[in-house]
Amino acid sequence: MNYDFHKIEKKWQTEWENANIFKRTEDSSKPKYYLLEMFPYPSGKLHMGHVRNYAIGDVIARYKTMNGYNVLHPMGWDAFGLPAENAAIQNKTHPSVWTTTNIEHMRDQLKEMGLSYDWDREITTCHTDYYKWTQWMFLQFYKQGLAYKKKSKVNWCPSCQTVLANEQVVDGACERCDSHVVKKELAQWFFKITEYADRLLEDIEKLDGWPDKVKTMQQNWIGRSEGAAIDFTIDGFEEKITVFTTRPDTIFGVSYIVLSPEHPLVDMLTENTEYYEAAMDFRKKVEALDEITRTSDETEKEGIFIGRYARNPLNNKKVPILIANYVLMDYGTGAVMGVPAHDQRDFEFAQKYDMPIIPVIKPKDDSFDIDNLKEAYVDEGIMINSGQFDGMNSAKGIDAIISYMEDKGCGRRNVNYKLRDWLISRQRYWGAPIPIIYCDECGIVPVPEEDLPVLLPTDIEFRDRGQNLLANCESFVNTTCPKCGRSAKREVDTMDTFVCSSFYFLRFTDPNNEEHVADFDNAKYWMPVDQYIGGVEHAILHLLYSRFFTKVLYDIGVSPVDEPFKNLLTQGMVLKDGIKMSKSKGNVVSPEEIMKEYGSDTARLFILFAAPPERDLEWSDQGVEGCYRFLNRVWRLVVDLKDAYDNVEDRKDSQLSPQDKKLRYNIHNTIRRITIDIEERFNFNTAISAIMELVNAMYSYKDEVAKEDYTNWVLVEALDTLMLMLAPFAPHMAEELWHMTGHKGSIHDQKWPTYDKAALVKDEIEIAVQVNGKVRDRLTVPTNATKDEVEEAVFTLDKIVNEIEGKTVVKTIVVPKRLVNIVVK
Repeated sequence: MNYDFHKIEKKWQTEWENANIFKRTEDSSKPKYYLLEMFPYPSGKLHMGHVRNYAIGDVIARYKTMNGYNVLHPMGWDAFGLPAENAAIQNKTHPSVWTTTNIEHMRDQLKEMGLSYDWDREITTCHTDYYKWTQWMFLQFYKQGLAYKKKSKVNWCPSCQTVLANEQVVDGACERCDSHVVKKELAQWFFKITEYADRLLEDIEKLDGWPDKVKTMQQNWIGRSEGAAIDFTIDGFEEKITVFTTRPDTIFGVSYIVLSPEHPLVDMLTENTEYYEAAMDFRKKVEALDEITRTSDETEKEGIFIGRYARNPLNNKKVPILIANYVLMDYGTGAVMGVPAHDQRDFEFAQKYDMPIIPVIKPKDDSFDIDNLKEAYVDEGIMINSGQFDGMNSAKGIDAIISYMEDKGCGRRNVNYKLRDWLISRQRYWGAPIPIIYCDECGIVPVPEEDLPVLLPTDIEFRDRGQNLLANCESFVNTTCPKCGRSAKREVDTMDTFVCSSFYFLRFTDPNNEEHVADFDNAKYWMPVDQYIGGVEHAILHLLYSRFFTKVLYDIGVSPVDEPFKNLLTQGMVLKDGIKMSKSKGNVVSPEEIMKEYGSDTARLFILFAAPPERDLEWSDQGVEGCYRFLNRVWRLVVDLKDAYDNVEDRKDSQLSPQDKKLRYNIHNTIRRITIDIEERFNFNTAISAIMELVNAMYSYKDEVAKEDYTNWVLVEALDTLMLMLAPFAPHMAEELWHMTGHKGSIHDQKWPTYDKAALVKDEIEIAVQVNGKVRDRLTVPTNATKDEVEEAVFTLDKIVNEIEGKTVVKTIVVPKRLVNIVVK
């Protein structure tokens, strides 16, 4: 009987789907477990990164089910986005057609993998029954004052005709089409995530099940800094320049002020002066750079004087005002004070432009020549050249100077964040329309909830990228004001697709509810997600936005939890020849081809066996073939031994042979090892290795024991254990073998095996026998053998007798239960 994986896998995929065995409902009699992999963008085909992500999740889902949990394991599609719109233009078809076709193909691929998804809960973000709730979310944020519109300079791709996030700009170019990105001022919608900055930061402490590196990335992205906001007056102007600094103790060392080239004061300070043209040229040059380049340590810091001076509020010293490429308008106040003696960047900038370097803090000892600085002194010390604060410890000086400035009215305590409000406006068609109406009479009017969803029009002609498709669709734009009934216009921007993916995990708990985003009781039963799985590239934006959404929904009584994901696993990439698989590099391995040639169980097994889930995985054709051979070996073993089920004798432990005891030890040690590997560490590679060792032990039993001497109940125990532990990894084969051996019901509904501690107590142990420290043989002895008995047995071994013949035994060292070392000369 051959292992016909084509027939077997198709058979059980059909059986499982017809029986709907993975459908889940709320069940208070069972503990729940919510397992979720990040849902995919429907690009058309799965890649090996998908296969790895979903195989990891499926093992956990099946294992938890076999351990008595009510496991929610849903799947859906993050289906809005620019690629579909660009494909529609290229192929002269509607994005919904392209997207639907891709979803159908990818759904079939997921089913071919044998994944245990509850397809009754499938969601698609571009369907009206989903984006109705995306728009509902916007309205809740608007009601809470968390959605607002303002003019902002944004990254603009002239080719894609849309706004790009900073992360989508690579070396000044659009990451999708490689066009040069420019800055453009547009009226944009924002979500006020900064309102939740402190809670997002503080609650990172709750995320015990998240990788430290991801928590650190979020902390750095939020970037909370405590310090002072200080007001510098400008000679000849009433306006002031406010800077934020974490080092107000260095204020007496300020030798210049730097503004962002985009700062609105730059226009006013240079207008009608000889400096205007140079300032505008510099601004234009800087705006062509992305923020990462501007702030990189590797980028040369450049600046120009703009002809004006500011006054230090503590000593009234006049300092020049410059603009420089490293100061960003949307970080802090868009202005910084230059303190060259105590900031390395300022030190290098001051040297380049011949600015004064004024030390105002000296070390407590003489370890640093403060009067001949070769680099900035950035550590704590004693304040000098600081008027009444001279002699004060600089750490204490921070608080003292802030208090002094507050009394004078020229500064105040302040907290600053790197985190910026979330720009959600996108100038494209294929996204969730923003539910806002503009009325000449009533102003900005939110669409009433009962009028949701605001439907995307279908009568759109996709010609080229150089147009806002919704803005040109009169049937969409023209509407009536819900307040006054007069003619009005709709918002023509759509929402960032990160909005769609910031609550989908909540929608999965009740995806067919037409009245609520999710019934509260259903959400309370399932949330939070117990295990979330996805790539580390989503560590900041998607995960941070999802946490933000969950907190807002918790505050308005929609979510029962304020953190969405209890545990997070970020799997590594799949590499080939040491680099990430990609079409451009020509090193892509198609999951379809692998499953066609070897079967999905083999694909799953390899991708789980090749590396621990959090590490990068190097693709190996030989490794795939090895996993295929192993599954064939399992198949032959079970087929050869299945007759044991026909004549299972009564269990009598006292009559077990040494081979029986050895096999039972391997059975229960394997159960123990695999349970720990899956439950505690997600070390699927070592779990599979343990299964392989059990198979070897079963083959050894088969070879060493005559068929008529088999202890069938031990063999049945071994076979059942093998199939049950293989089930999460190779579900189709395990199911087929389970039924082949006469079992009833799906193997995936069976109880996970538990190990018998008594079986792990060995009557005999094997020890190494060394001669002068080199292993020459092995000896099996009773576990309770004395030192003298072990030593006596060693000298009966033929190999040892031959090895020491003609030599003098100096001494014999016995390490109990481990080894014997005979020292000879």
